[in-house]
Amino acid sequence: MPQGVPTAVPDDGLTTAQRRNRPLLMVHTGPGKGKSTAAFGLAMRGWNQGFSIGVFQFVKSAKWRIGEQTVLERLGRLHEETGEGGPVAWHKMGSGWSWSRKGGTEEDHAADAAEGWAEITRALAEERHDLYVLDEFTYPMKWGWVDVDEVVATLTARPGKQHVVVTGRYADPRLVEAANLVTEMGQVKHPMDVGQKGQRGIEW
Repeated sequence: MPQGVPTAVPDDGLTTAQRRNRPLLMVHTGPGKGKSTAAFGLAMRGWNQGFSIGVFQFVKSAKWRIGEQTVLERLGRLHEETGEGGPVAWHKMGSGWSWSRKGGTEEDHAADAAEGWAEITRALAEERHDLYVLDEFTYPMKWGWVDVDEVVATLTARPGKQHVVVTGRYADPRLVEAANLVTEMGQVKHPMDVGQKGQRGIEW
């Protein structure tokens, strides 16, 4: 897209401004590192524009706290104190929003993931946020804990101007097809390939 000029202009009857301002459904997938990192960077960019940010995190452990959570929550407090940026809501409801296989039964995990998705659908219906980060949400879809067709239908029919970014490996082809922007992170090299574990400030 050289100099910000689209490579194609569809005959859809929309003005340039109307086409530019349509809300996006974005997917960050693939085996490489950086999917969530890019989504949280997008959230910080949106916050700077005054967006209301909603993070819904389906993580390896509900007790695991990543660095971006601290930063975004502090930005949310800054907004409350000064009006700068936008509000931030970080949702991580107990072990239920975890895709960890440790603790609880398969049915427990499925029920909790379904409740997490139900909260997202409520938020979308109420148009609570301008940007939603559904972090690691491809896993509940892959494992059948939420219905992919329902997810795709809900995300594509969401009201208003709500941007959504979904992260995680193994994005379902139906989600990929519905998305406006899909980035696949490819892994060329990774320190773990030579036995090096994650580092403070790099992985968390």
